[in-house]
Amino acid sequence: MDGQDRCQRVGDDARLDGEGALSRSTAGWSALPPPGPALRAVVVLPARNEAAHLPASLAALAAQVGCDGRPLDRSSFEVLLLANNCDDATAAVARCFAASQRGFGLHVVETSLPPAQANIGYVRRQLMDQAATRLEAIGRPAAAIASTDADTRVAPDWLAATWRELDLGSDAVGGRILTDNCEHTSPAALRIQRVDAAHALLRSRLASLVDPQPFDPWPRHHQHFGASLAVTARAYRLAGGVPDVPFLEDEALIRALERVDLRVRHSPLVRVVTSSRTDGRAAVGLSWQLRQWAQAAPHHHDPLVGDPRCHAEALSVRAALRRAWERHGAALLRHLPDDLDARLRLPPGTIGRVARASPAFGALWQHLDAQRLAASAEALPLMRTSQALVVLRSLIRRQQTASAQGDSNTSMR
Repeated sequence: MDGQDRCQRVGDDARLDGEGALSRSTAGWSALPPPGPALRAVVVLPARNEAAHLPASLAALAAQVGCDGRPLDRSSFEVLLLANNCDDATAAVARCFAASQRGFGLHVVETSLPPAQANIGYVRRQLMDQAATRLEAIGRPAAAIASTDADTRVAPDWLAATWRELDLGSDAVGGRILTDNCEHTSPAALRIQRVDAAHALLRSRLASLVDPQPFDPWPRHHQHFGASLAVTARAYRLAGGVPDVPFLEDEALIRALERVDLRVRHSPLVRVVTSSRTDGRAAVGLSWQLRQWAQAAPHHHDPLVGDPRCHAEALSVRAALRRAWERHGAALLRHLPDDLDARLRLPPGTIGRVARASPAFGALWQHLDAQRLAASAEALPLMRTSQALVVLRSLIRRQQTASAQGDSNTSMR
């Protein structure tokens, strides 16, 4: 019986014997050993009632390899696991696994949070704050805070691929998240999930053509969620850390990073597989979304989404604004086409007013985009996702043709 099997048995026995028999440690962050000087990453792992999934998640982390396929030096990373408000053997399973793995830096903190703090946003913020502090203590602000989930199995080269992207100049890396256990999902719900994924990927492809970013080139994807999200300690502090939200904290962190023009890479080389269960721990997240799709599936209705042509128009305006900002900063108003406010359905002068108050392009665009969506919420054209796929593919072909013609014209000059 290997370490993973033994620790799975710990969880099984605890469920059979009752939680009263479990010994609990309430030692907090202050009891952790000091960070090792060779750390290149601190992996953060929130866990609540995850005794069943945890052994596989930890085994995947312990089996990390480098780009050459050789096992990583375990002194180059550590794992911080916060077990909060658990009714099962989560912490015991984690400690059992740590004891079975020589040199594997797994640090387990167990706590019971009051209701206002017993949410994924607070827990992940606590973990990432501690990770940043540990990396700063050894003078490693460029090292990675790497987040995953207790029901997720990272790829063998998850850390190595993340480091590769950070070494190329990214400040944060969102990994590709795939789901397993699809046999528990109805075919109709699976279809909605696949249509939704195709829609998001095609939107990302269109953005890469209309408003290309050198730090996030195609191929890329659309995901930047807690199951696979890494950020340097320096960037984490510049963004102000995880915002104070009870859920969707991963998306809130990405918005905070982009607000100060930090570079977020959506890398297809960084991969994880997560559970497709519908009884997740977060109030809003993948499990919640899967439940929504399952409820819609019997009616054979794709979700309604915005008309991709409106998205393409917003991307085009964003590209023009970005180019002007890169050349002229907040003084871009004098260098913009006269129709950009109207193209965003905003009152005349809005862009200039917002630009003068914006410290970074990301802040400018987020403010304008929020105003655009609020102003056109009632008039925003909607369509079924499957119909939007057809429109997106047409827009992508048109943009590819225009780009090819532009390259041809440039080469003949």
